[in-house]
Amino acid sequence: CSNINAITFYLLFSRFYKSLPPITKAYGTICLMTTVASHLGLYRLENIALIHELVFSEFQVWRLLTNFFFLGNFSMNFGIRLLMIARYGVQLEQGPFQRRTADFLWMMIFGAISLLALSIVPILRGAFLGISLVFMLLYIWSREFPNAQVNIYGLVALKAFYLPWAMLALDVIFGSPLVPDLMGIIAGHLYYFLTVLHPLAGGRNVISTPRLVHKLVARARLEYPTNARVPQERTTGVAFTGRSYRLNSSTGRGFSLRRFWSS
Repeated sequence: CSNINAITFYLLFSRFYKSLPPITKAYGTICLMTTVASHLGLYRLENIALIHELVFSEFQVWRLLTNFFFLGNFSMNFGIRLLMIARYGVQLEQGPFQRRTADFLWMMIFGAISLLALSIVPILRGAFLGISLVFMLLYIWSREFPNAQVNIYGLVALKAFYLPWAMLALDVIFGSPLVPDLMGIIAGHLYYFLTVLHPLAGGRNVISTPRLVHKLVARARLEYPTNARVPQERTTGVAFTGRSYRLNSSTGRGFSLRRFWSS
């Protein structure tokens, strides 16, 4: 019976994993593998950390990338961050960014570049920026799904628009560092302002997805052939409201933070 249960679980997990969109699946998988490898002692964390002195003086440029793949050692916080990738990343990539894989990848790249720029400021400097990148996903999700109802601890219900600030308050309560969260909010708002709010106000999208990213995604066969022609549609003309997507159990998008804390 236990063997049958194990096989059933494997088949269900395999089906779920294959259904994940490519960019979210790749990033979440790499983050998980990075923590597993660290737990097994296969590498030393200082070899992938963002140490600016080594980047500039010894040209260890790989640190500009590898630092985004470590979300911490195995813990409740690590599980929460991984679930945030699976929830917010998937809903973004399969919702607002559906058939726009290149645009989603560019959003991640732009967020990473923004965080690297912010990390130059001494007070914002950190060895790993993965948590900030995940929080950026959370912030953008909250702007794309502002009216979705979320539940914290089964006690407090609020709109998704306020979720990043609620998570920030929880970090204050549990004593977690606030700088990574704040950096994610800044990077997320910068992207959302330049791609949504500024164009809605009559401006131009100055950070549209480069053609190179479209070609990269097309060559890797991660995208529908029509990706480059799918416009970035916005269905609202009111600044600071974002698009409204109704999330409920019938669409498979219902969400409760209680799952994070009860698991």
